[in-house]
Amino acid sequence: MTAHQDPRPQYFRALDQLEKLVAEITPDLLDRPTPCEEFTLRQLLGHIVGGIHRLAYMGEGGRAEDVVAATGVLPDDAWPAALQRARARVEAAWADDAKLNRPTFAPWGEVPGAAAVGGYVMEAVTHSWDVAQALGTGFPLDDALAHTALAIAEMVLPAERRGGEVPFAEVRLVAADADVHTRLAAWLGRAV
Repeated sequence: MTAHQDPRPQYFRALDQLEKLVAEITPDLLDRPTPCEEFTLRQLLGHIVGGIHRLAYMGEGGRAEDVVAATGVLPDDAWPAALQRARARVEAAWADDAKLNRPTFAPWGEVPGAAAVGGYVMEAVTHSWDVAQALGTGFPLDDALAHTALAIAEMVLPAERRGGEVPFAEVRLVAADADVHTRLAAWLGRAV
């Protein structure tokens, strides 16, 4: 994705996918482990919703560093509504096309708004895979979104730059014929 492309359509498609996945989650599944080893499914949902609010805050002119991570403390059945509210906020915050070229203070530094939204495409698509893995239902994930997310990941997260402040483990090896979702997860250091 170049700086000239508008990442919002892909981001909103990624949120569509997340909403469908979250609709499948029942309260008895919230304590399941996820491929993000530090998060249960409940904690991952808090991270996801918090990340959407963080992107909205950045679109509103705020700095990502000012947003404290979500704790995931919601009633068990409140996650779909929380995700919908976060989505409405982020759509409103990024509705103005001019914001795509405006300097934006993302978690990884000052970048054009389009680059900030593009980074969150990668995040939303990757966490969709995480949620799908935790559910174990064989939910069909969007291959085109995964290709976009993988291209972003390979561009902004080279294999050599891992550890320290980069919150991703080393790239994992996968079979040459692995599907794009598995390749994305492996590139971001998930055990696959």
